[in-house]
Amino acid sequence: MDTEVTEETELTEVTEETEEFSLPRSRQANERLHALIPGGAHTYAKGDDQYPENLAPVISHGRGAHVWDVDGNRYIEYGSGLRSVSLGHAHPRVLEAVRREIDRGGNFVRPSIVEVEAAERFLATVPTAEMVKFAKNGSDVTTAAVRLARAVTGRPRVAVCGDHPFFSVDDWFIGTTPMSAGIPASTTDLTVTFPYGDLAATEELLTRYRDEVACLILEPAGHTEPPPGYLAGLRELADRHGVVLVFDEMITGLRWSEAGAQGLYGVVPDLSTFGKALGNGFAVSALAGRRELMEWGGLRHSGERVFLLSTTHGAETHALAAASAVQTTYVEEGVTARLHALGERLAAGVREAAAAMGVGDHLVVRGRASNLVFATLDANGRPSQEYRTLFLRRLLAGGVLAPSFVVSSALDDADIDRTVDVVAQACAVYRKALDAADPTPWLAGRPVKPVFRRLV
Repeated sequence: MDTEVTEETELTEVTEETEEFSLPRSRQANERLHALIPGGAHTYAKGDDQYPENLAPVISHGRGAHVWDVDGNRYIEYGSGLRSVSLGHAHPRVLEAVRREIDRGGNFVRPSIVEVEAAERFLATVPTAEMVKFAKNGSDVTTAAVRLARAVTGRPRVAVCGDHPFFSVDDWFIGTTPMSAGIPASTTDLTVTFPYGDLAATEELLTRYRDEVACLILEPAGHTEPPPGYLAGLRELADRHGVVLVFDEMITGLRWSEAGAQGLYGVVPDLSTFGKALGNGFAVSALAGRRELMEWGGLRHSGERVFLLSTTHGAETHALAAASAVQTTYVEEGVTARLHALGERLAAGVREAAAAMGVGDHLVVRGRASNLVFATLDANGRPSQEYRTLFLRRLLAGGVLAPSFVVSSALDDADIDRTVDVVAQACAVYRKALDAADPTPWLAGRPVKPVFRRLV
């Protein structure tokens, strides 16, 4: 099947009185994907089980804030590339930097000058860090942070924030999830959890496992702002118990401020990890932190060597050039402020539309303006995959691809206005389902499913 789509079409408005739209080419492509790729995607969060049955678009291409599927439909896209494409698809400044380096060769037997330039650019953008090492994905660097913390402290246990959904594909974290098949209990037993925002509970954990915990790892902020004094309190607890404090800034990096959440809140971790927005879709991540710790993975110390990070493709010049271009764009063009302004406009519009349709207590927008998500609640105020399915179906029918409401800076006011109009149409159906006390007639198939579940 030829999946190249050259004709760019708009989805027509779909109401309950019109024929339900379908995605025949995407359905065929999904079958091909499942035949060759376990799960039909390279990231579980992109799986077709995350979308209504038979309505999982397979993407042909993207430009700015829009993507086109292989059926020729154009969508306004949110959550771009699982938050990795924050400047919009095919951003010209990033592509220019990438093309320049591709023409000069992509990887060499010795470090490229681009590596030091990218490091200088990163450390200028995130001045709370003193050294940085690049890799290709978030799991590389979070696992490197854990290994380094264990080496430095000589302690075996890792304390992860139990309220945050994901840190790594590696055993030390995945063993704590419902998808723990294949991971020895002896590995999982070394990972313990603490609740976000509760310093007393964290101190109790550190006391219970006195001199056993190597690090505390958490996202510095999530769908709610840190309680006053919380991050500073964690910093003090880590210092008092000799624990390495690690901020996972995969999501907060650049979106909270150019220097991440640590730059916004003024609390400096020992180590931090960055990715996602850093490359605007190109594969690059970073482990950054205090020189005293990072040098353990280098050559200029007298202690035992630590295998910190050693990745063939972490040095790819085009990805590092993309990261440098992204950071320069953020700083020079005030991208973080634009993301916040767009998110605030969107959140206000969605809340107003939901309230007008009588579902303001059921479709709930949460999170920082630059990182909005939504919850779909049933008549009793409980999270509902059925109502999420209903809502996603109506969004897709209206040309909005939105597993979340995370914005990119390529959106404009017209995109936001169109999105709010489609949300209003979806909320009208949501209200009908609530009144009927049964969303099933509006699902047209099985409900969407959570990523982390024990059974298929």
